[in-house]
Amino acid sequence: MNQGTDLITTPGGFLAWPISEDEGDEAWTPPEADPTPRLGVVLVNYKGTADTLECLESLLRSDIPLRVAVVENASGDDSEQLIRDWAAGKTLYAAPEGPLGALSSPPLDKPVPIEVIDGDEALRHAPGERTLSLILSDSNLGFAGGNNLGIRYLLKDPNIEAVWLLNNDTVVEPAAARALLFTIRADATQGMIGTVIRYYHAPDKVQALGGMTFNALTGATAGIHGNKPFKSPWDSRAAARQAACVLGASLTVTRRFVETVGLMSDAYFLYYEEMDWARRNASRFSIGFARGSVVYHKHGNSIGSSTKKGGRSAQSEYWLLRARLLFYRKYHPLLLPVIWLQGAALTARRALRRQPKSVKAMTRALFFRPL
Repeated sequence: MNQGTDLITTPGGFLAWPISEDEGDEAWTPPEADPTPRLGVVLVNYKGTADTLECLESLLRSDIPLRVAVVENASGDDSEQLIRDWAAGKTLYAAPEGPLGALSSPPLDKPVPIEVIDGDEALRHAPGERTLSLILSDSNLGFAGGNNLGIRYLLKDPNIEAVWLLNNDTVVEPAAARALLFTIRADATQGMIGTVIRYYHAPDKVQALGGMTFNALTGATAGIHGNKPFKSPWDSRAAARQAACVLGASLTVTRRFVETVGLMSDAYFLYYEEMDWARRNASRFSIGFARGSVVYHKHGNSIGSSTKKGGRSAQSEYWLLRARLLFYRKYHPLLLPVIWLQGAALTARRALRRQPKSVKAMTRALFFRPL
């Protein structure tokens, strides 16, 4: 079915596709009240509190109850206190200017009930009654480790059917969570489910419809329908079929998937975790696409990389190259020399561009040395 020809206006005034292909405007009718959270959400914060608070201000407006865990990944700054002060109403949240500011304004009523626990306690105890938990990790666990901590914590609540891993540099539409839960429940064979991801700074453009394609010969990944106008036609079933994995910026896994496949591999630290997860799945669960769930992604803020002029940071270059080599060593060992040479050539290119920090970082990645 071609998408882009059946867009509707949501109650919040945003264009979206209907939640399912069989429903129109009536799909956006508020659901019957269910006070029990069925969907858990994990945000990992690392020196990105401003983004995290904007994400929370949008996420906590969702029209279904959620159980949200923010993992403070040992930022080493005042992140914990800033989040506490925001929740207590001690600091006034100001939404950004522009059309997406409506997703996080006016500020939520404060205080926002919050439970603050350390990482060890999160592994021992189930979530309490509060919607929001702040988990304080005593070390930087990376993307996978931080998300795994949140997953383990949330799944201690037996009512949670699935966990939504959401980058902290995103904002969501009010019906995004409900559309996601609708899709999860529509097909029990699904294990990994993606959403519509649009660029925060260019919201008319798509970053990915759910997931990514993967070229094993080159290591290249590309968001499905990436960089195309949101209103352009697409087939949502084809988007799910084409996905090698779900994009990690907005990735949901069901309880059954986690219990069967396991947690995300923390060997990568950053990048390729979702690709590894999909490969470990080995087709036991299908990949789903929540066509009515819309997320806006700033793309790079949460990991120190950027698509703006200047490119990736040196640390981002390091983790990306290292992760790619690890992935190929595990799943495509015969192609590892090719990928290694590509990495060496890219390092040489950085040298020609006089980027010594990137050259040093990438050279260390080529030989699996610590950053």
